[in-house]
Amino acid sequence: MKHDTEILLTGLAFPEAPRWRGDRLWFTDQHARRVLTVKTDGQTQCILETDDLPGGLAWLPDGTPLVVAMTERAVYKLEDRGWTLYADLSAFAPFHCNDMIATIGGRVYVGNFGYDLHGGAPQAKTHLIAVETDGSCRIAAEGLLFPNGCVITPDGTTLIVAETFAARLTEFRIGDDGLLRDARTWADLGDATPDGICLDDEGAIWVASPGTGEVIRSERGGKILARIKPLGVPYACMLGGPERRTLFITTSETDDPDKANSLKSGRIEIVEVDVPGAGLP
Repeated sequence: MKHDTEILLTGLAFPEAPRWRGDRLWFTDQHARRVLTVKTDGQTQCILETDDLPGGLAWLPDGTPLVVAMTERAVYKLEDRGWTLYADLSAFAPFHCNDMIATIGGRVYVGNFGYDLHGGAPQAKTHLIAVETDGSCRIAAEGLLFPNGCVITPDGTTLIVAETFAARLTEFRIGDDGLLRDARTWADLGDATPDGICLDDEGAIWVASPGTGEVIRSERGGKILARIKPLGVPYACMLGGPERRTLFITTSETDDPDKANSLKSGRIEIVEVDVPGAGLP
């Protein structure tokens, strides 16, 4: 099958939530219930085996990693090769939590499905949840259809979230109080199903679209600047590497838990791009 990428790592169940940190890519192998890292030479390390499905990853200002426990609807701290509860989101998230992003100051925003996706429930809008550094939670923005991957602009003023089943990226102004205001469409993506996203140094956003089997680079307004065809179905992407010009793409042939663990078709695919990632490594 023709594809535009090289294969860095294979044998995964369902890799998600890629984050470049230091000299390596962190990610969750969701259905295998593991948090892993991989270097650009393919050297891999299992950081943690989890009790729940691990979702998004983020870091506190002191460098402590955070990971979403999806079905429990909670955020945990990773400490000494174990995890401890950081925030309980169960009173705010109507169904599984998914991705997460942190501000420089340590506030995190967590998305959730909003409804039982795999159980066939009707679509329902939901919200983004803000978690403060003391672990307290509140609803930051409402009316979102499957809020998923997020980016925050380098100046810290704007959060952009992928609404997977609304086929759009939606932006908010981040208030001084942490609430998200002035919602507007950043890009309407047509047939795409935006999942994981990442921001580059020109302000464009790379979008993994499992529904169309591609990773697209969009500017504000929805103009598509580039398309990349990976070997597998892409669910998330992240810019990293020594010069932040390596686009890491997490792919799999299925997101079904049983099939994913059986097939082990998950991969980390890579491709070099011209514009580096935004922000600090």
